[in-house]
Amino acid sequence: MVTLNPNQGPTSGGNQVVITGTNLAGATSVKFGSKSATFTVDSDTRITAVAPSNNAAVQVVVTTPGGTAPGWYYYITAPAKSSLSATTGPLDGIPVTLNGSSLQTATSMSFGSNTAIPTVVNDTRLNVQVPAVTTPQTVPVSVTTKGGTTNGLTFTYLGAPTVTSMNPVTGPDYGGTASTIIGTNFSEVVDVSYGPDPTAYNIIDDSTIVAYSPGGTGIVTVTLTSAGGSDSSQSFTYTVTPG
Repeated sequence: MVTLNPNQGPTSGGNQVVITGTNLAGATSVKFGSKSATFTVDSDTRITAVAPSNNAAVQVVVTTPGGTAPGWYYYITAPAKSSLSATTGPLDGIPVTLNGSSLQTATSMSFGSNTAIPTVVNDTRLNVQVPAVTTPQTVPVSVTTKGGTTNGLTFTYLGAPTVTSMNPVTGPDYGGTASTIIGTNFSEVVDVSYGPDPTAYNIIDDSTIVAYSPGGTGIVTVTLTSAGGSDSSQSFTYTVTPG
């Protein structure tokens, strides 16, 4: 009997497998199932073999002048990804779920050059915290399992909207005042609210939004929200209409 490390790998083969046992110095062949593997005898107790391509579970047999020694090796199907629960988010990252197949042996996920360790829920689902970056960008997403690595999805980091000015900042309590809001990262804004009330708005470009005040009273905070974050630096004052 021999021991294999690792004892599992991708169906495409190609990974090194260390085989340990006794009386291995005169080994003449190493087979993974019906396929012969290239190998190097490192010592009387160790052989390094390169796993050939295959599938499912196969018996590994080392043949020596003194007989044969068996062990087992398990081929793992390469992972497949179907979707991310969110494909955009803030620069400091968010938790997301990856859906796919053959994910049970996942060891890592990469978002561009950054690596995250996922939590395996089951063979079709991983939970992971998207790592933080410092600038807006779109990065490829890959997942690595003992069956290999797969790509095909992307994640876009968005900068939070930043407001530098708003004009006018007062208007009648019945609403309808059109205010021009100037700033940055407006293209992905999904909500503009005056206090607790969402309102109508038009995105002119990445630095300009025209928002229309809903009805209200007093002084309220104006909040712009996108997947990248929010800005609540401005306020709007309602004036009382006579009568």
